Amino acid sequence: MGYNRREFLRLGGAAAAGLALAPMACAPASKEAATNTFGLQLYTLRDDFPKDPKGVLAKVASYGYKQVESFEGPNGMFWGMTNKEFKAYMDELGMSIVSSHCNIDQDFERKAAEAAEIGMEYLICPWRSQEKLDDYYAVAEDFNAKGEICKQNGIKFAYHNHGYTFTETEGKFPHDILMENTDKALVEYEMDIYWVVTAGQDPIEWIKKYPGRFTSSHIKDRMKGTDEREATCTLGTGVIDFQSIINAGKQNGMEYFIVEQERYDGTTPLASVEANAKYMNKLTL
Repeated sequence: MGYNRREFLRLGGAAAAGLALAPMACAPASKEAATNTFGLQLYTLRDDFPKDPKGVLAKVASYGYKQVESFEGPNGMFWGMTNKEFKAYMDELGMSIVSSHCNIDQDFERKAAEAAEIGMEYLICPWRSQEKLDDYYAVAEDFNAKGEICKQNGIKFAYHNHGYTFTETEGKFPHDILMENTDKALVEYEMDIYWVVTAGQDPIEWIKKYPGRFTSSHIKDRMKGTDEREATCTLGTGVIDFQSIINAGKQNGMEYFIVEQERYDGTTPLASVEANAKYMNKLTL
């Protein structure tokens, strides 16, 4: 692969803790709604995208995606383009860049200013695993500081979870520490539904526990019949009932639904991206 996710995420923290597994029953999608607005995390196309960013983005637009969420690779969040050049191309395709995962420990003020300049809504921290439970208090403090920088620039800061914050440690969930010690006016959360499920937790329970805090999501399915930790699959072929989670999310402040996939057994990244768009259009968003 052109990019190793762990190497990228390593910029934000240490290795993840072990995860428990608890599949969820899959329910049929609702009737088709061709006007749904949903996004794509570009990491899904991490092998194809760097070779021809504009060409791949044009294909993504042709599949019906209206939003993209970028990630920070060797050529930055805008993949060799300036922020304004990237936005101009998004405008040409009828899409928008709503957010990006990034290394929040390097040049964050510049990144926030560049994101704000083109109307992005979020900068997102993708990884913050800690060895000790108490270390998450310092993480929360740092998130508040980053959220203040974003607020000063007119954008928002969010944290994208993996399974480690939803795995009980020393009698407490690290995610509770983050939620309880971050200012809701400064820090929002992007729920990666796959990782909540993989950690053995119920996304709906967490959404209801912290209404208004999970404002965006990663729509990422989990393979059936496996205990593998890294087991994403094309939407609709796995075990997660997305419609019920989306319904709960929308009732509690969730606004963005970003598709992501990291494995492509029996298919290709681009074919999965196209199939995932068809699935998303069958949901009620």
